[in-house]
Amino acid sequence: MGPGTLGSAAGEPSLPVPARKLSGRRRPEIVAVLLFSGAPIFESSIPLSVFGVDRQDAGVPRYRLLVCAGEEGPLATTGGLTMTAPYGLEALARAGTVVVPAWRSAAQLPPPEALAALRKAHHEGARIIGLCTGAFVLAAAGLLDGRPATTHWMYAPTLAKRYPQVQVDPRELFIDDGDVLTSAGTAAGIDLCLHVVRTDHGAEAAAALARRLVVPARRTGGQAQYIDRALPEEIGNDPLAEVVTWALDNLSKQFDVEALAARAYMSRRTFDRRFRSLTGSAPLQWLISQRVLQAQRLLETTEASVDEVARRCGFRSPVALRGHFRRQLGVSPAVYRTTFRSRRPQPVGAAGTPVPGLPLPVPGAADEGGLPGFGLPPGALPSQPGSPDGRAEPVRLPRPHTRPRQGGGRPDSADHAAAEDGRTEGGARGRSEGPPESRGGNQPPGPPGGLPARGHPDAAWAAGRRRAAE
Repeated sequence: MGPGTLGSAAGEPSLPVPARKLSGRRRPEIVAVLLFSGAPIFESSIPLSVFGVDRQDAGVPRYRLLVCAGEEGPLATTGGLTMTAPYGLEALARAGTVVVPAWRSAAQLPPPEALAALRKAHHEGARIIGLCTGAFVLAAAGLLDGRPATTHWMYAPTLAKRYPQVQVDPRELFIDDGDVLTSAGTAAGIDLCLHVVRTDHGAEAAAALARRLVVPARRTGGQAQYIDRALPEEIGNDPLAEVVTWALDNLSKQFDVEALAARAYMSRRTFDRRFRSLTGSAPLQWLISQRVLQAQRLLETTEASVDEVARRCGFRSPVALRGHFRRQLGVSPAVYRTTFRSRRPQPVGAAGTPVPGLPLPVPGAADEGGLPGFGLPPGALPSQPGSPDGRAEPVRLPRPHTRPRQGGGRPDSADHAAAEDGRTEGGARGRSEGPPESRGGNQPPGPPGGLPARGHPDAAWAAGRRRAAE
């Protein structure tokens, strides 16, 4: 397994990607996109847009695109549309990069001719890329055996169960393992394609392309922030389903894997083996993930404090929750709540002022068309002292900073115990995190009396307040 990069587009590759030696007629600037019938049109169009449009006027080097049919056409896609690819599998012999943007069903095997063509391309030095469910095609070809890979979080458990030789990591936006690369769903395909341009032609070319596509050159965090469930659908037919259901219904209780094994009338070793074969992950890792997932739901839908959320999710302390939350999602609970909480309008008074007794605004949370975090409709600005016409000065909130995370690794028993005891470790590689909630963002502390310091975004309003008092 060659060196590569794990993670989101949070930084440059942490390890050098070895140069590929292409054989035969293959050229590094030629990108072949392998399409199949039944694949969604959005995922299929991503590499076509990135590698198939001439943007040399914007400083983006040009690739030569070959759109290839992986089976007999015409190829059906989203909305009843059909496509006819100009090339067949034979064109893959000219490509230095082969992209499989999607596959129609995790339950079906790709055509053997397409798998053979992918194996030949990889053997001859071509870079192979699987976007979203395209990872299933690469796995079926045997190109992911013994390698780290990712796919859409919804399909990751199925990929891990069907291809146990693959080291599936559903937390990452994309994974670069040198000559084989995979990405998570839809938008993460754009992240990986930008990473490929950055690897081939440098950060300036990737940034120019990102500006043209109107997307960030690098996204913070991983896809773990978006995971909603972490079990394959087939679990309902397995005898362990009852134990899993009990665990999900009792996450607020403090129990460990030994308790689950006892409920299944199995030894810990047998339970671990059966559980891994069923879900694709170790029981402890799954249990921690479910507790973090429950914390995500509570942070999104309730006003409960982090301490209360930790208790209701079965963590022994808020420190344990924060440690596992950061490791799995790459952000703190407070930053996650600000980003994903439900937007519910807050009642306001006749003059547009908040009703007394309601929660204070949450910095960074914005209601559509209104003030950030205040839940006010457009135009309902509260009057403040110091405003000559009674209208408020705009509230300027400082932007939260991000910093790269160091360290990494999946949680094991020792890691779980350490976090429960309040000792946390660094998060996964390649992610970024927001400011710790203990700091309340990156706002500088104000002077005594609660008035902002000179130079603070609210200093002008504070000066007007002083003048009004005089």
